[in-house]
Amino acid sequence: MDLFDLNNNAYEAKPLADKMRPSNLDEFVGQTHIVGEGSLLRRAIRSNRLGSCIFWGPPGVGKTTLAHIIASTANGNFVRLNAVQSGVSDIKKAAEEAKNALKMYGKRTFLLLDECHRFNKAQSDSLLPLLEDGTLVLIGSTTENPYASMTPAIVSRCRVFAFRRLTSEEILGALKKALVSRKGLKEYRAACDEEALLHIARFAGGDLRAAYNALELAVLTTPPAADGSIHVTLADAEQSIQQKSLAYNEDAYYDILSAFCKSLRGSDADAALYYAFRLIEGGCDPMAVCRRLVVHASEDVGMADPNALTEAVAAMQAYEKLGSPEGLIPLSQAIVYVAEAEKSNSVILAMQRAQNAAKNVRDDEIPPYLRATSYGNANAKAQGKSYKYPHDYGGWVEQQYLPDSLRGEVFYEPKDNGYEKTVRQIRLRKGKKS
Repeated sequence: MDLFDLNNNAYEAKPLADKMRPSNLDEFVGQTHIVGEGSLLRRAIRSNRLGSCIFWGPPGVGKTTLAHIIASTANGNFVRLNAVQSGVSDIKKAAEEAKNALKMYGKRTFLLLDECHRFNKAQSDSLLPLLEDGTLVLIGSTTENPYASMTPAIVSRCRVFAFRRLTSEEILGALKKALVSRKGLKEYRAACDEEALLHIARFAGGDLRAAYNALELAVLTTPPAADGSIHVTLADAEQSIQQKSLAYNEDAYYDILSAFCKSLRGSDADAALYYAFRLIEGGCDPMAVCRRLVVHASEDVGMADPNALTEAVAAMQAYEKLGSPEGLIPLSQAIVYVAEAEKSNSVILAMQRAQNAAKNVRDDEIPPYLRATSYGNANAKAQGKSYKYPHDYGGWVEQQYLPDSLRGEVFYEPKDNGYEKTVRQIRLRKGKKS
C-alpha cells in the first residue's frame, strides 16, 4: 500500500459533510444575510480586511465552514484551536508563531477558535492583549450566546455574526448536489425519491451536517440493485433520520397548525391539545409546537396574563431537557394555561405602532434630559440635570419621554382583560392616556 492509497482511504473515511465542505463563498450554503453579494463580511473577506469576529449560531449552519473558507482565501497564517482542549500555553505558542509570521513574511495570523464560549477567564485574559495589539485576529465559533457566555472584553473587540438555521429549500438543494458531486455520492449511482429528500431536509432542523449524515447513511445502507445502482425511498429516509414522515401532506400540516393557533386564541384548551397531538403524532417536531405556543403567549395573551409567557417558555425548555414522552407533560400544561388565560392583543398592536413610528417618523430628537451624560460633554451633563429621577418622587413623576414629534402618542393601550385591567387603572391614576 503506497502513500496515495493511505490518503485515499483517509478521504473515504471522511463523512459526507466534510467531503462536501465548500472551498469558496460561491459554494457556501445559506446565511445570505451575512455572506450575500455586497455584504460587509463578504467584502471584508475578499479585500483581506477581516478583523476579529465571532460566528454564533446553531450546529450545522456553516460557522466552521466559513472559517475554513476565510483560511483558504485570505493571505495569512492560520492557527486552529479548540477552547475545550487548549490552554494558556497554546495561546502563547500561537502568539509566538504570529509574531514570527508577521516579522518574516508580513502575514497576519488568524486564530480559528472552535467552541470559543468555553474559554475560561485565564485563557481570555491571555488572549485579550493579543487582540488589542493586532498580534492575532480571532475567528471564533460558538453555539452559545457570546454576550452571555463570553468575557465582555473579548466580545467588545469582535464583530458578532449571528447565523440562522438553514431553510428546507437550502438543505434540499445541498442534498441534490451531494448526490451528483464527484466529491460526494456520485460513485454510488444513487437515486433518491423527491419525497425522501424533502423528508430529510425538513427533519434536519436546519442542520446541514445532520442532513448530510442522514443522506449518506441512507445511501450506504440501501442494498444496490442488480446493475449496482441504489434507490433511496421515503422509508429509507425515515430510518436514516429517525423521524417518521408526516401522516398528512404539506397543506394539511399548515391547516392543522393554523387550527392549533386559532384554538389557543379562541380559549379552547381541548381543541388546542387535540391539534397539538395531531401534529406530534403525525411526525411534527414537538419543538415546533413549543415555538408557536411561546409566540401566542405574547401575541394573544400578552399583558392580560404575563405568566402565560413564563409557562410557555418553561415548557419549551423542559421539552428540550426531557424530550418525549416526559417533556410532553409540561407542554400539555402550558397549552392548557395559554388557551384558558385571559386574552389581549394589545402587546402586538403596540409593537406594530411603535415599529411604524420608528420607521416613518424622522424628526425624533431625544429630549436633552434623557441623553447620556457619562461622556465628556459638559453641555449634555448640564441638560441632564433637568431629568427628574422617578424614585425621588415616590416611583413616578410626570415627564415627557417621547420626542416632540411623537408627544402624546399612545402605542400601548391596555384592555379590560385580566391583569391589563390593573395596568389600565394604574395608568389612569397617573393621568396617562390608556
